[in-house]
Amino acid sequence: MAFEFSKLSILVVEDIHPMRKLFVSVLRALDIGNVEEAENGEEAFKKFSKNNHDIILTDWLMAPGDGLELARRVRHGTESPNKMVPIILITGYSAWSRVETSRDSGVTEFLIKPFSANDIAKRLAYVITNPRDFIETSDFFGPDRRRRIDPSYNGPFRRLEDEKKYSSKGD
Repeated sequence: MAFEFSKLSILVVEDIHPMRKLFVSVLRALDIGNVEEAENGEEAFKKFSKNNHDIILTDWLMAPGDGLELARRVRHGTESPNKMVPIILITGYSAWSRVETSRDSGVTEFLIKPFSANDIAKRLAYVITNPRDFIETSDFFGPDRRRRIDPSYNGPFRRLEDEKKYSSKGD
């Protein structure tokens, strides 16, 4: 499936200049309409607050303000123009504990280095065609952490929509 990316606005956040230029080159080759750059989370949040990009593509480790701090600010900041913007975290760390930490910070998707231009295109297409529901509780706001519905799950339902889905099966 070919995608029309020309109307997208993407904010690229990466502190290493050659890597940031690589991301920008890949996105321009994909015909992204607007690509804006920031070299850290602080600068990125200011640009996002002003321009309300469609997608944020961010590295994890940066200063001042890393990718997780940026995600938390986007999700919880009073000046955030879109708390539900897809945030794709790019990192070389793939340990499950890192995935959980990023997910719990409000990151939508995870992209592991090294990656190809095709990997970026697939991830962009995925966040567009499979938007995640958002969950708000007393201690979390962000994309639904669940990836799949397990029809054999027998535990308690904690979401109203789950009760609706599963209770209608027996009707």
